[in-house]
Amino acid sequence: MHSEYMLSMYSDSTTVCLDGKTTKEIKLSLYTDIGGEAAVNAAVDIFYRKVLKDDRINRFFEGVDMDKQAAKQKAFLTMAFGGPHNYTGEDMRRGHAHLVAQGLNDSHFDAVMEHIGATLTELNVPANLIAQAAAIAESTRKDVLGK
Repeated sequence: MHSEYMLSMYSDSTTVCLDGKTTKEIKLSLYTDIGGEAAVNAAVDIFYRKVLKDDRINRFFEGVDMDKQAAKQKAFLTMAFGGPHNYTGEDMRRGHAHLVAQGLNDSHFDAVMEHIGATLTELNVPANLIAQAAAIAESTRKDVLGK
């Protein structure tokens, strides 16, 4: 992951910041670059298999309808990676507030980030695209953790 990149999503474009300074806006194309719908679907399915086996974080998914969860995640990642915008879920802060109340913290977020990277590596996604996906995921940390 290239932590020097901080991506903040605004509609269908992304502001790229280096050292806290905006350098330019770019149109997201990660969705197409990683293989579109089929790749996102495969990644989400593999990702949740990893998450549900991980004792550090699987408790946050107890009682969750995983088919519904996976569908929401697929729609979110499709939008976040620059694909069709069909995401209708809550924003990250509201959607995760109940988990923060249950103790969700940076160590849990880090575990999720590990699984994102491992999943994309398993799918043979090139390192530069994994870095882009990780930067997009990392840009949600404060909202997910309610900071």
